[in-house]
Amino acid sequence: MKVTGTVVDATKNRHGRAEALKLAHSVKRVIAARGKKVAVFDMMNDPPDDETLAAHLLGPSGNLKAPTLRLGDTLLVGFGEEAYRQVFGDR
Repeated sequence: MKVTGTVVDATKNRHGRAEALKLAHSVKRVIAARGKKVAVFDMMNDPPDDETLAAHLLGPSGNLKAPTLRLGDTLLVGFGEEAYRQVFGDR
């Protein structure tokens, strides 16, 4: 799988609540990971309310969690091995 995109340094370019929600609403699926916990949101057919979504997208600082990857119509937020397997498969 060839992945292309833009790398943004999260320490220099912070994305707050409004930007994070806008990004999430621009994709079909959001996968939010925190360790072993993974939440998957179908943004087309069953989108969560903004409070629920923000709780999964934002870290303690109130900014979008890192790492965040946008792969086509999927937004992968945070790090969790299971979440990465869902997106990239077992490699």
